[in-house]
Amino acid sequence: MTIKEHFSITLQLAYPVVLSQLGQVSVGVADSMMVGQLGAVPLAAASLANSIFFVLLMFGMGVSMGITPLVSIAEGKTKNLRIGRLFQHGLWINIGTALILTIIILGLSQGLYHLDQPEEVVDIAIPYLFVITASLFPFMIFQTFKQFAEGLSQTRQAMYVTIIANLVNVLLNYVLIFGKWGAPEMGLMGAGWATLISRILMPLLMGWYVMKSSRYKLFKIQWTGKKLSFPMINRILKIGIPTGFQYIFEVSAFGSAAIMMGWIGVNALAGHQIALNLASISYMMAAGLSTAGMIRVSNQIGKNNRKAMREAGMVVFGMVLVFMATTAILFVTLRNFLPTLYIDDPEVIAMSATLLIIAGMFQLSDGVQVVGLGVLRGMEDVKFPTWITLLAYWVLGLPLGYFLAFELEMGAVGVWYGLLIGLSITAVVLFYRFHKLSLRQLKQ
Repeated sequence: MTIKEHFSITLQLAYPVVLSQLGQVSVGVADSMMVGQLGAVPLAAASLANSIFFVLLMFGMGVSMGITPLVSIAEGKTKNLRIGRLFQHGLWINIGTALILTIIILGLSQGLYHLDQPEEVVDIAIPYLFVITASLFPFMIFQTFKQFAEGLSQTRQAMYVTIIANLVNVLLNYVLIFGKWGAPEMGLMGAGWATLISRILMPLLMGWYVMKSSRYKLFKIQWTGKKLSFPMINRILKIGIPTGFQYIFEVSAFGSAAIMMGWIGVNALAGHQIALNLASISYMMAAGLSTAGMIRVSNQIGKNNRKAMREAGMVVFGMVLVFMATTAILFVTLRNFLPTLYIDDPEVIAMSATLLIIAGMFQLSDGVQVVGLGVLRGMEDVKFPTWITLLAYWVLGLPLGYFLAFELEMGAVGVWYGLLIGLSITAVVLFYRFHKLSLRQLKQ
């Protein structure tokens, strides 16, 4: 295959995943924009609750991704019955994961009072956290269908479902937050209920499509927990659990940064939430390219075409560099305008604008590292990247951010510079890892 053909196939796979990933994160973006109209305290409460919830949600997403490369490899080998079995096992793994994560969040919720956060923020953050936590079960069931379909290179269906759910979320936000059309004015809690309802809709729509479509009938999909195979569960979890921890180490670093911002003040925390919301948009879109790279790499491994596998991975690295360079330019040039979409507080806007400059600086590193994780996952290489993310963020990036912010008194900017260094190190190491492993396999 030519590079142009690799680019074309990857783009066809990637753009629906990009829009789907963007749709998932835009639930939080829409919530923050509309909650921001209520003031800095509700926005800071949403930031605090989401900093905990999003970490565990991303772990669940990571676990569910253990399905995709295995389905893609099985498709490359035309093993249809194995594909159906992978769906069955993935479904029950994801339901169990949702249960465990819900218990963890409920246990952690009361600990918010011991994090030196403003008390008025914590008082409204906890009930909001409880409502959005209830969305874990429908979300993880949706992820089962989504990752299964993406493993078969069917990426558009999840995109359509996510767009519909997002429109429902925005509409319900308007109605429930501000009490429109006869509904009660629920403020921050309205955003929580809107998120829950929209996420219940997602597995209903995606499940209906998969079960009704003729293209999935040859896989003989089963829902029951009968005849589950421990080796297959183990194979999925060997990819899914390290992937979940990769997300946890990165996202929890930004969540811990939110806690540090709370130590600095409400305006710093609100500004951090806005800048992080905007950065998460580009991150999720890069994650869509990462998923496309994972599908392409694993599918070529299933076909035993190592040359095409290496080329497919390198093409995705090139694509993400171009895309993230564009977002970096947008963040820097529009840094004073973008925060005004969330809030009209001048101090919060100024803080967000400053952080967006740093966000622009780490766009390239962020894109390369997330694609690196994806293509290596396609090769079932997950343990080494997991250790790299742990060391880069928690051993270097976050402690350095704390040192710069509080010891050198750089404030909020210092926290983000520490995260920038962690991202950059991860990007370099993961790119070299893929280059080394793919070249070795090609030579063999």
